[in-house]
Amino acid sequence: MSEQTRDENTAPKRRVVVVGAGMAGVQTAVALREQGFTGDVTLLGAEPHQPYDRPPLSKAVLLGKAEGSAFDVDFEALGIELRLGREVLGVRPADRELDTEAGPVPYDVLVLATGAEPIRLPGTDGVPGVHLLRTLDDAERLRPVLARQHDIVVVGAGWIGAEFATAAREAGCAVTVVEAADRPLAGALPAEVAAPMAAWYADAGVTLRTHARVERVEPGEVVLSDGSRLPAGAVVVGIGARPATGWLTGSGIALGAHREILADDRLRTSTPDVYAVGDCASFPSGRYGERLLVHHWDNALQGPRTVAANIVGEAPVVYDPVPYFWSEQFGRFVQYAGHHPSADTLLWRGDPSGPAWSVCWLRENRLVALLAVGRPRDLAQGRRLIEAGAVMDPELLADAGRPLKAALV
Repeated sequence: MSEQTRDENTAPKRRVVVVGAGMAGVQTAVALREQGFTGDVTLLGAEPHQPYDRPPLSKAVLLGKAEGSAFDVDFEALGIELRLGREVLGVRPADRELDTEAGPVPYDVLVLATGAEPIRLPGTDGVPGVHLLRTLDDAERLRPVLARQHDIVVVGAGWIGAEFATAAREAGCAVTVVEAADRPLAGALPAEVAAPMAAWYADAGVTLRTHARVERVEPGEVVLSDGSRLPAGAVVVGIGARPATGWLTGSGIALGAHREILADDRLRTSTPDVYAVGDCASFPSGRYGERLLVHHWDNALQGPRTVAANIVGEAPVVYDPVPYFWSEQFGRFVQYAGHHPSADTLLWRGDPSGPAWSVCWLRENRLVALLAVGRPRDLAQGRRLIEAGAVMDPELLADAGRPLKAALV
């Protein structure tokens, strides 16, 4: 028997507790087992449901094409203890204990994966007919609303607002989307890139009202700040999300300007043996030279592998991904890779009034981000080129008839 094997057999087993049973939490627990962790793994989830994936909620589950989206994970076989319906109230790092409604939960290593919570429309708490779309219960409450083909007002023309409007139109509802900014996706994309997307709403039979602020919601109506009234059998709010970190107040774990957990490049928090992953945490990107807070599915899938590797292994593993996400809206498949704010050049590939086009962002002729509408090959090639820090020929890159990789210098 080797010395290392004897040490493993005689050393006390560590207990890892993961708070949050969404994608990031589940994948962390699974990755620990895949990477050989033999200690105790406990997964705490605030909801009573079996852990589930969120993207289908605004699509198949909402439209009644699927009853749920539970992860295909055999937690018992993996030796992962599930504690569901267990809301965590606080953490005491000095004692290495979590406080829950059912009593304290001790840990040796803690992983925070509590995700994000939707921002509520002020003044609408408890107002009948006002909905959010974040959880399985939210989707189940909205499903009969769509089935009754109500007039629906969607507040917010971001990714979730567009996806919900798409589903509501498919269900036969009359849909109006109100957006306080001058365009859809104002917080996510530059004006010239988001502008062509405004036409998608009309093409789908959705009324889009920009520069429109909600003054209040009354029974059956939404009143805008200009005094206009919109009929609304239901109101769906999609005005963004914020990290679900309120329960960390007083814990000493450092939070950022958006109340996100400040993780380092190994996804460690400011507190020893506490990690943070997914929507609730930001991390420093060496690739982009700034701290990133990424509220997308792929980040919740990729980050857990880094967390598990740093818990299990001796050699540090750095987390510096190329962010990626996708959205299905109004019959179009939209994909994005990278991070564009630091770019100095924007190039179009194809006609943005057509069904398929892409936008490339360069910094000193290196590809740093790409948005692809109906051009999955551009996205697949672009993602690899971004990861490689590839230098591109801008003139060749703008030729939509050429493969993206053909512009590589």
